[in-house]
Amino acid sequence: MINVDLEKIESSFTPTTDQKCSKSKHGMVSSAFPDATKAGVEMLKKGGNAIDAACATAIALGVCEPQSSGLGGQSLAMLHIDGKTIALDGSSRAPSLAHASFFEKKSTRFIGYKASTVPSTPAVIGYLNQHYGKLDWATIIEPSIRIAKRGYRITQLQHDIQTKNLNKFFRVKSNSGAKYFLKDGLVPYDVGDLFVQDDLSELLKHLGEHGYQTFYHGMVAKKINEDMRINEGFLHADDLALIPEPIERKPLVRSYRGIQIVTMPPPTAGRTLLLVLMMLNNVSSEFLRSKKPHSYHFVAETFRKALSHRSQRPYDPNTYHQTRDTTHLSSAFARTLAGSIRNSVDPSLPFEDPAKDPDETTHLSVMDDEGNAIGITQSIELSYGSKAAAEGLGFLYNNYMSCYEFKNTNHPFYLRPNASPWTSVCPTIVNHNDKPLMILGSPGSSRIFSVVSHFLSRIIDGDNSIDIAMLKPRIHCSLDGTISIEEGFADGEVVPYLKNLGYEIDHRERYSFFLGAIHAVMKCQTSDEFQGVAEIRRDGTAEGI
Repeated sequence: MINVDLEKIESSFTPTTDQKCSKSKHGMVSSAFPDATKAGVEMLKKGGNAIDAACATAIALGVCEPQSSGLGGQSLAMLHIDGKTIALDGSSRAPSLAHASFFEKKSTRFIGYKASTVPSTPAVIGYLNQHYGKLDWATIIEPSIRIAKRGYRITQLQHDIQTKNLNKFFRVKSNSGAKYFLKDGLVPYDVGDLFVQDDLSELLKHLGEHGYQTFYHGMVAKKINEDMRINEGFLHADDLALIPEPIERKPLVRSYRGIQIVTMPPPTAGRTLLLVLMMLNNVSSEFLRSKKPHSYHFVAETFRKALSHRSQRPYDPNTYHQTRDTTHLSSAFARTLAGSIRNSVDPSLPFEDPAKDPDETTHLSVMDDEGNAIGITQSIELSYGSKAAAEGLGFLYNNYMSCYEFKNTNHPFYLRPNASPWTSVCPTIVNHNDKPLMILGSPGSSRIFSVVSHFLSRIIDGDNSIDIAMLKPRIHCSLDGTISIEEGFADGEVVPYLKNLGYEIDHRERYSFFLGAIHAVMKCQTSDEFQGVAEIRRDGTAEGI
């Protein structure tokens, strides 16, 4: 039984002039940069479907948001097309020469040419276009060529991220990343500067003419191989020839308050998201809305227990079918975990948090009036990836080598040739009457599941419209019991209460970059329109036709 008030949720939505919140009649695109959103809308106007729009947006985000994604990264997607729902695992792969012994010095995993895995984004976008799109590949690529050639204006957010990472660029001996992404190769671009990428424009033009396969077999692959050999990287032609084609996997499906939630299986954090929602199912919506101090404690411990379950039970996606969802995602298991929450911080959970999170990823969401929906989460891992760029090609290599296990050989994500890295993304579809009601996702590393679950709870438990759910302050609790709490989230008695229980409080500014970035699109059920939101913490927009 569905208890949400869809009429209230949909009718209380308010569009904004800055297009952070928008309405449309025939489709909607939401992404983290205005030019990328417009690239997707352009595809819809040309008669393309949601997949065409998402592909154009994804490539454009790599041009407009080089700090977050690009041709050198990886992309994973949830899509509903022609009545079929697919979890598309677009994980990158470890180069065959990479061995754990080369990464005893941790910095090697994060910065420089050795930090890169085999990029999967060109293969993922090419696969989606080839199998599910309506428009030709050259049409999909064209907006990105134009954006790279004409340039776009540097935002305050990009200036700040460049400033934060300035010294890291110069830890790469070739200064290749600095050459392409810093002003004169030396300093951050100023806000409002026009940023033109001629080499990237030529690369995209070549890909548009010859297909995405040339990235792995043709001229582009040859240039990457030469670049890597000169700079002693591990990514060579043989690795690129083993194109990391995406794998269509069976989505995970569970319900929350009678609403069907569909998300990604391992290697993503989709299981963690579902476990949180299933645990919250054991308390009332009124309890979660109450703003009483102990409700914050319950949510914090729910996040900790879900994170602990994920870290203790990592699954290799290629052997995941051998595990039992009936146990690990059962209502009985979730009820047991929820019932184990104490009146203080649970001391049985590990108090050592995982290694410091990477802090950059991006997500886009698209729906069309044919009933199709797609969400793509893509990344180059750290901000500006490995800080090393491909000479003559203009894109950054990722640093996904930081997402493997290097000591425990029994760990499913232990570094082996062609192994895929662990990831925390969870693009998600919300269904109503077995059809997509909403598509959404977020960046934010280990905080993604909490950002998405909080957003969904505010809609489903609070009957909030998607714009209000996106704008409200956020909270996250890490495995070590540190609660990151945004200004305006709670009243004066909550923080002292949580401190008294044993939590460390990490105060965050309003609209903190740290606490994710929701990009969501909804197909209204009580009116003939789409609604879209683009995160206020980022630079993007939602726009439709």
